[in-house]
Amino acid sequence: MDTDNKLFNVGVLLVATLVVAKLISALLIPRSGKRLPPVVRTWPVVGGLLRFLKGPMVMLREEYPKLGSVFTLNLLNKKITFFIGPEVSAHFFKASESDLSQQEVYQFNVPTFGPGVVFDVDYTIRQEQFRFFTEALRINKLKGYVNQMVMEAEDYFSKWGDSGEVDLKYELEHLTILTASRCLLGREVREKLFDDVSALFHDLDNGMLPISVIFPYLPIPAHHRRDKARKKLAEIFANIISSRKCAGKSEEDMLQCFIDSKYKNGRPTTEAEVTGLLIAALFAGQHTSSITSVWTGAYLLTNKKYLSAVSNEQKHLMEKHGNNVDHDVLSEMDVLYRSIKEALRLHPPLIMLLRSSHSDFSVKTRDGKEYDIPKGHIVATSPAFANRLPYIYQDPDQYDPDRFAVGREEDKVAGAFSYISFGGGRHGCLGEPFAYLQIKAIWTHLLRNFELELVSPFPEIDWNAMVVGVKGKVMVRYKRRQLSV
Repeated sequence: MDTDNKLFNVGVLLVATLVVAKLISALLIPRSGKRLPPVVRTWPVVGGLLRFLKGPMVMLREEYPKLGSVFTLNLLNKKITFFIGPEVSAHFFKASESDLSQQEVYQFNVPTFGPGVVFDVDYTIRQEQFRFFTEALRINKLKGYVNQMVMEAEDYFSKWGDSGEVDLKYELEHLTILTASRCLLGREVREKLFDDVSALFHDLDNGMLPISVIFPYLPIPAHHRRDKARKKLAEIFANIISSRKCAGKSEEDMLQCFIDSKYKNGRPTTEAEVTGLLIAALFAGQHTSSITSVWTGAYLLTNKKYLSAVSNEQKHLMEKHGNNVDHDVLSEMDVLYRSIKEALRLHPPLIMLLRSSHSDFSVKTRDGKEYDIPKGHIVATSPAFANRLPYIYQDPDQYDPDRFAVGREEDKVAGAFSYISFGGGRHGCLGEPFAYLQIKAIWTHLLRNFELELVSPFPEIDWNAMVVGVKGKVMVRYKRRQLSV
């Protein structure tokens, strides 16, 4: 009995001590004058992690109506502050790297891309490497890539019969990797090593799991296969680079651009850097292009009005240019461009973009509330959620490419906001022109040479994928025919 009383007294004393300490802290320590964002209510310690792993989109749908366009989630030892809408996300896209940095939050890419490139180097070197990408995607380079895209599409679809059914998702994924191999990785890979390199990239791709974001070096089988594939790819590209240099050969591909690139101090790129930059380029473009191609097709094949519009545009261009398809012809396809852009608005493959805050800053919401964002917060924005806000886009869940037509008031409102489809501002997608040309080249060939009908249900979204795409098969019935002018 005495023991029980002692334990009770100790418990009361402990609670009293905590209460007194809290009161003293409140009285003696001045409160912060910061206007901090509201915080998502969760269970202590692991509650934030459980909410996030349940699905960020689920959490955003639940919390946005309650907390508004700026709120914070406590995620283990990190604080993630979400910005929803163009008014508050403007700083996210326009801030300098010294204020909002990509490097810390995207470290999980380093095992895949390799050392010495992109997120494994400081900002000044990364900017120079991004310059290499920019130079590899100049107009004169893109014109050569388009010719290769068209050739790959013609060759691939020539293997289809006169009629039949195909899984459009599989077909466009496969064609995209073939095209990327030709334009980015080079002739040697496309003609001699495609199967080997494709399998290695598959292992790299499968080695980037949700758990990899938190523990990129966790010793699990998927990571072991990733690391083995990365090492083998480095050997393959080292041999190709060495062979080109010894033979004095120069090819029209991104590989050659990276081989020829030099830093401002005159230092040429190393074989390891070239390999890493190529892997980063393929990862950045392969999924986004194939996913957006499939969504574009699914929407066009279930919206006869817009299918007719893109077909009529093709007829007009065929009357003007004949059967010729090159960079300039693709650039005239405004209707097809808007159709792709609208699919991308509805289904941006990257649903969450992150930065690490290196300095305090403030944001003002649409309804006039101001919040101070402390240094050290991870800042996040979601294109997938924000692109469907009804105060920006009328009927936001409807597929309406005409909303981007010149002169429409909605296009003017959305204009400053559309950069979030691929990610924009100072950190905009360097490969966006390449992606649009690639998708246009694919659909130009399909529209001109086939009648297509979607025979499976309209596809669902695969929220479980790292790069969010199409769930399941997308079955299409085709019949070969020439588009009549």
